[in-house]
Amino acid sequence: MADHQEASVTLPSDPASVSAARTYVTDVLATWGLPSDSETADTVRLIVSELATNAVQHTFGLSPTFTVDIELDRDEQLRIGVTDSHPRFPKRLPAAVQQDNGRGMVIIRWLTAESGGKLSVRSTREGGKTVSVTLPWTVPVEPVSAD
Repeated sequence: MADHQEASVTLPSDPASVSAARTYVTDVLATWGLPSDSETADTVRLIVSELATNAVQHTFGLSPTFTVDIELDRDEQLRIGVTDSHPRFPKRLPAAVQQDNGRGMVIIRWLTAESGGKLSVRSTREGGKTVSVTLPWTVPVEPVSAD
């Protein structure tokens, strides 16, 4: 496998794009060697779902599209970033807030920490932001059959 691989897709800020983002990332990672039925793939799917949902729901129509970038460096580190054109950074809700939504960043932080990864948010030159998750790349080793 190459030392560095990248893939990217830009989608409309529409609820249907959340599923499209999830499918795109799953398909790309499968071509890079991650089985789609692995625990890591499940974790990545959930992270992408939450990041894409945030890009759609919390930009208040001010970001007509969002971009999902995936990078794999030297078979060691996977970075997934979702960029939108809204300048507002995600906010952590107080634990006491009782509501049905708004827990996406809590879920993302927890999954990232459980996987030994890091979460970052940075401004873009264009005035938007990128929320990135960096995870260790751990592709399951195929069992060797004893013939």
